[in-house]
Amino acid sequence: MTEIVSHPTRVRALRESTKALRDAEFPWTADTVYLNNASIGPIPERTRRVVDAFTAKRTAPHLLPDRDLQAGLAAARDAAARLINADTGEIALATNTSWGLNLAARALPVLPGEKIVVSDREFPANVYPWLLLKKDGIEVELAPCRAEGWPDEDALLERLRDPRVRVLAVSFVQFSNGYRADLKRLGAACRANGTYLVVDGIQGVGNMELDVRETPVDVLACGGQKWLLSPWGSGFVYVRKELVPRLEPTVTGWMAFEGTDDFSRLTEYNPNFRADARRFELITLPFQDFYGFTSSVDMLLEIGIRDIAECTRALHEPVLKWADAHDVRVVSPRDDKHHSAILCLAPAKAVEAFYAVKRARIVCSLREGAIRLSPHCYNTMEEMEKVIDVLEGVV
Repeated sequence: MTEIVSHPTRVRALRESTKALRDAEFPWTADTVYLNNASIGPIPERTRRVVDAFTAKRTAPHLLPDRDLQAGLAAARDAAARLINADTGEIALATNTSWGLNLAARALPVLPGEKIVVSDREFPANVYPWLLLKKDGIEVELAPCRAEGWPDEDALLERLRDPRVRVLAVSFVQFSNGYRADLKRLGAACRANGTYLVVDGIQGVGNMELDVRETPVDVLACGGQKWLLSPWGSGFVYVRKELVPRLEPTVTGWMAFEGTDDFSRLTEYNPNFRADARRFELITLPFQDFYGFTSSVDMLLEIGIRDIAECTRALHEPVLKWADAHDVRVVSPRDDKHHSAILCLAPAKAVEAFYAVKRARIVCSLREGAIRLSPHCYNTMEEMEKVIDVLEGVV
């Protein structure tokens, strides 16, 4: 995972291409400043057209033969694989992040008396599935964060010295402060200690580069509705290919088994799971959402995830300078290794400041006592300066 450092000339060129993107794909941004991609990402116009066209055919189901439906799912798996440099056979489609995290919690071979370590202050989707394992005699430990509220990676590595720790669960990017985990470091340590690394990827995939060929991750779950600018009900789970045949889902779909592509022989009941990650899919999936997912992910890949990371990094800079000048606490990390597209500020009157920003038709979030700004590829420097103008009147 390459560290991102903004280069002024390159960023200027990227900004110039942003206007065309905004006009074509996000025309409503002409009168609304939307900095809330960490909550819900908008779907581009091209994706809306794809979903609308599919839905029009859905009114007459004979226009959607099975081969087209299955081809649409295959295209979505391929798009997800290209996004993180995985093999297509390592991708299972899922309707949300929680499905993938529950899959990991239930399918990974963890025995009574062994431990799951979860970084504290994680988003609940990456906590509750593990806590449910306590009734099976599995210990779940919430590892304390650093004083800044960021995961304490040194402490997590120290916990891996305990041979009973079988799973380390972390977010790629923390929802409440934008801290980006050093997955390469954590993954290498997990691999050396025989521990599984499970990652909630929803706040990082799509705005920061992640190459699972270079970064050892065992299971990664990611919904599409935030940074992937995709419809609700779309997402994916990555399962490392060496791990796929060793995991059996505790909840299964009827197309998870070999031979079920042949709809003329469905009652032969082949007991063998598929050899690839499709063994983890639940059918029927929302086909229209995955047609849209493919369209949005293709757009992001056309722009380039590295370019998106550079753009968002540059968009943070004027806000950071303003915060420093006004002694406003920045909750998010600033170093190249741990920053992300999420920028969180905690002014003394955070709630009052948040509602002032909201009244100015700037859409963002208030999380854990901080104003969360989450710009994407279509946002502009002028929009960030508007945030500053509003905060000037409150702080």
